[in-house]
This record gives sequence, structure tokens and C-alpha cells, in this order.
Amino acid sequence: MTAITCVDDLQRLARRRVPRLFYDYVDSGSWTETTYRANAADLDRIAFRQRVLVNIEQRSLATTMLGREVSMPVALAPTGFAGMQHADGEILAARAAGAAGVPFTLSTMSVCSIEDVAAHSVAPFWFQLYVMRDREFVRALIERAKAARCGALVLTLDLQIPGQRHKDIKNGLASPGNLPFRTRLDMLGKVRWWSTMLGTRRRGLGNIVGYAPGVADLPSASAWVKRSFDPTLTWKDVEWIKACWGGPLILKGILDPEDARAACNSGADALVVSNHGGRQLDGAPSSIAALPGIVDAVGDRIEVHMDGGIRSGQDVARALALGAKGAHIGRAFLYGLGAAGEAGVRQCLEIIRRELDVTLALCGVTDVAQVDRSLLARSATTMNRKIA
Repeated sequence: MTAITCVDDLQRLARRRVPRLFYDYVDSGSWTETTYRANAADLDRIAFRQRVLVNIEQRSLATTMLGREVSMPVALAPTGFAGMQHADGEILAARAAGAAGVPFTLSTMSVCSIEDVAAHSVAPFWFQLYVMRDREFVRALIERAKAARCGALVLTLDLQIPGQRHKDIKNGLASPGNLPFRTRLDMLGKVRWWSTMLGTRRRGLGNIVGYAPGVADLPSASAWVKRSFDPTLTWKDVEWIKACWGGPLILKGILDPEDARAACNSGADALVVSNHGGRQLDGAPSSIAALPGIVDAVGDRIEVHMDGGIRSGQDVARALALGAKGAHIGRAFLYGLGAAGEAGVRQCLEIIRRELDVTLALCGVTDVAQVDRSLLARSATTMNRKIA
């Protein structure tokens, strides 16, 4: 087998091993996918400032994110249906993140439940919350995250209504109880995937099935979720959630400086510059284009993270140079998960670590804490200002 040297190699392997239904769920955006493509394309356009004759023998990527010591400024982002990329996917990803010394974030829309992940992982993990119309369900979900000793609550702000994702509709993911024949046929052909899925009982939405009123299986859970996203969500609800939670709060889905300033005033501890991986408002700016303006707007009032398009350690370096204190990866680790389970996620994180280390070294930087806009070629900094 060809050696795995980059995240793209993991992606190609995942495409062969994961049913198209679930691979496309990961590898897609909304509508024309313009924002989805821009997330990666805009990162690629940013050039580094190469430096020479600097002593780079002693190097460190260790830092902190939200007060937690991490081996590098990377976190695994919350991703729905990770347990459909590989059996028990969220448990495996949490273990890989713990071994690598970086945070893992469990999605509300996970296959493995909060309790499952807590029982099978050693390191504390973060929990991502969607706010539903049923506030008692939301309150109970927060209490479950507390009981699991989650280290932070990540509140997603940009999914009051779902964006339209054409591939999910065509593949039948929008109606899991009535999959098209071609989708079922493709799933049957993925023998390696089936061999792992047959060995687990976790095949639904573990945080919802058995907890939401009247929800007993995946089809009923999907239907409940569709009618339960709350379009009335406002900043007042953020205050309520902060009070219910009582711990570190991260707001995910900020793209506008005005919203970033509101996040500072909400009492949140960090924000994530994010367009939901290009899966919500198509035509929104890329995350990296929005990042500098948000960093300038909030200063040091709140910790700023970023996700969207991060596929390499070089992309992490670009985000850090433009002011992020951490980069969250979603699709990259899911490709590793689909390719080889826990080992694939570990490999993904090691690839990103190695690429970040080498990139900083060749830019003459020995400590990740030293990274700022001077890491970038002047033309790149100017160009990114024009994008933003």
C-alpha cells in the first residue's frame, strides 16, 4: 500500500472505505459549495516568510487552549455522525486526541453518547451543544455534560435553521428510513466498513435516542431534530446557557466583528471563527478571511479560535499567524477515522504536528507562542486584508 504522508492520502483511503452516503456527508458544503471551497483556497493563497541561519534545534509546539495545556494548538472539532465513518467513531477519536494531548469535542449529533465517550476515554473532552426548542431537553443535555466532567461547552450559533446540502438529499441522508436503492447497494459493497459496524450496538444518535420525547430510533431522531432547531435563539439564550453550564463556554460560528464584540459581552470565554465548514450560508466569507478582522475587533478580551479548511500543519500555522490561539480540525480527522479508525486519527494528528513543526522551523520560529503576522510574507498579509 502507498505510504500515508498527508491528510489528502487519508481522504483518498476514506473515500474507498466509507459508504458514499457518509463520505459525502463529510466532503460537502451547502448549495454551490462556494464557501466550502473558499475555506481551503484562501488558506492556500497565504505565503510564509522563509528565514535562514536561525538556531532551530530546540523547538516547542506546546501551549494552552482555554487554560488547558495542549501539545499543539489544535482541537478536534464537533462533527455529526462521526460514528458512521467508523464503528464507535467518537470514542476512537476521543482516545486518539487524548493520546496526542489535544482536545476532542463531542457533537450533540454524535452516534456515541456523552456517557459512552466519558466511559471509554481518559482525557476530559469538550461537548458541543445545539439549542433546541425543548429547553428542558437542552437543560438535561447540559447536566449530562456536567456529569461526564466535560471541560468546556461549545455552543454552536449558526444552525438555527439547516443549510441545504444537495448531496445529503440525493443520497437519502435527509430521510434515513427510506434510502435510495443505489445508496443501499453502495453500503453493501463496503465490506470493511460493515465488518466494523456489525460489531457495535451504536448506530443511532446516542445523545437523542431515548432522551428526547418520543424518540426511539434513528429515523424518529432525525425527524425530531429537523423540527427542533430553534430559530428564536438570541444572545439572551447565551446568557441562560452560561448560567446553566457554569463552566468555560466557547461560542462557535462567529464570522462578523460585530457578533464577535457581542460574544465578548456575553460572558463567553472563547469564540470560534467558523462558517460551519461551508455547510450553512453559501457565499459567506471563508473563515481565514474573516479571522483578522475579528481578532482586531476583540483584542485580548476573548480567546479566538478558528475552523474551516484546515487540512495541514501549514494551515494551522496560517491561522495562528493571523491571530487564532487554536485551530479546530473536522474533516481532516474524519478522513483519518474513515481510513483506519483510531489509528487513522492518530496518524492525522501526527501528520499535522510534523507539518506545523517543520513549517515554523523553516520560518525561523522555535516556539509556537512566538507566532504572529511576521510569520507571513508581506504580500500575503496584504492579500488577506483585501480578502477580508
